[in-house]
Amino acid sequence: MTSLGQENAGTRTATARKGDAATLQQAARIFVAALHSALRALRLYPMENMAVKNALSELDVAAGRVFRSYGECEVRAVGDYLFVNETRLRLQLDNYASVTHVLGRLRVAGVGGIVLTGAPSSTGWVTLLMALLDADEELTKAERAQSIVERLERAEAGTFRIEAAEEDDEVAFEDIDEAERARQTYMRSLNATRDMLNGARMGRSPALKQAKRAVQGIVDAIMGDSTSLIGLTTLREFDDYTFVHSVNVCIMSVALGRRIGLSKLQLLDLGLAALMHDIGKSRVPVELLNKRGRLNEDEFRLLQSHTWRGVLALFGMGGSAARAWRAMTTAYEHHMRIDLSGYPTPVRDRSPALFSKLVAIADGFDAATSTRVYQPNPWTPADVVRGMRENRKLGFDPVLVKAFINLTGIYPVGTLVGLDTGEVALVLSASSDPNALSRPTVRIIFDARGNRVDEPVVNLTLRSAAGTFLRTIIRTEDPDRYGIRVSDYFS
Repeated sequence: MTSLGQENAGTRTATARKGDAATLQQAARIFVAALHSALRALRLYPMENMAVKNALSELDVAAGRVFRSYGECEVRAVGDYLFVNETRLRLQLDNYASVTHVLGRLRVAGVGGIVLTGAPSSTGWVTLLMALLDADEELTKAERAQSIVERLERAEAGTFRIEAAEEDDEVAFEDIDEAERARQTYMRSLNATRDMLNGARMGRSPALKQAKRAVQGIVDAIMGDSTSLIGLTTLREFDDYTFVHSVNVCIMSVALGRRIGLSKLQLLDLGLAALMHDIGKSRVPVELLNKRGRLNEDEFRLLQSHTWRGVLALFGMGGSAARAWRAMTTAYEHHMRIDLSGYPTPVRDRSPALFSKLVAIADGFDAATSTRVYQPNPWTPADVVRGMRENRKLGFDPVLVKAFINLTGIYPVGTLVGLDTGEVALVLSASSDPNALSRPTVRIIFDARGNRVDEPVVNLTLRSAAGTFLRTIIRTEDPDRYGIRVSDYFS
């Protein structure tokens, strides 16, 4: 592999570093995607496997492209952002998995930055990547980074410079729009949840400080303008389902709690309980969580045990006792149903707590609308809302379901709809008018002739001079039929 070495490090001029913004962003995205693919290949296959060899070859080519575009090649984690040289990668659907995975790997390994000082050999790449995958989380961040340096030195892979991560390293960007601020909040929450659940899986106490900080950001965003953050809950199509699901449930639970009038302090308590509602799954085998097909009786019983296992995981949590108890109660009760027909079966008559009933609704909605290994064809958001309203056997509190529908509308965010004009549109936000729950704000995707259009945003409460509605939803549509990935419009 010599693609990186074809460029001389002495050519790092200001012009090369600036370059064409689109070219640099594209090179950075391809490099991070290749880094992600190589990490996954090494985790799944032996080094002599062809998938590993191909991934390493693509990584070398991608690194060379970055080097040619910038005159250097460096990947760095700064707070909740990933940089390739001066380019900060913006969170998008097509790079979401790669960015979050690489950022998470760097965090776990205690690495703040990796600088390529030359053309790595295949052995050098393998040594670096395996060191990132094998990071010992019992060590401090500095010790983890130093162990990687020593491992590279033993392998004589001198083309990498490793920089340790700073403790509580964060970065703030003041002049960012609301959508980007929502992405920043979502990323921070996802990272906190990943650290919390991975730590719990290894037997450590939940990272309460980081989780509280993430919940604070979510509560602040919901109490400000919740539209952008709620839109990000359409991000449901990823390998790390448990992490994404926990964050989505937290966002929707806090939004629902605010809708029914909870105070900010109560929302903080609710958000923490929602973020940790599935922490018991960290004590259930991953193979069971990802099993395709139906579970047998023993497997289903083991899966159901995540409720009381969550209580055990939270029992040793430090900090406020009141918040710990509320989180424990929610973890235990969120599948119990209001008629107690769910699980676990209580030993005496009881009524699930308010937080448990709120989280149950958010949990049920996100689970039913998410793509998973055993659910390749999820329900549409509108169908799920209708089922919650009409099917009392699902065990949701009918009063809170009504509040949830007032929050989401009849057609929740992310629903693809057909209009009486022949147009096809995507729901962006619910109507602020409680008397117009079937008239959300939408983005027109296809015109009446089926042509892609410039995505105008339309409020369906608008009327003509004669007083009739300009557009009305007449049906829901299947995004797959139109080749639409809903998350593209929110990420």
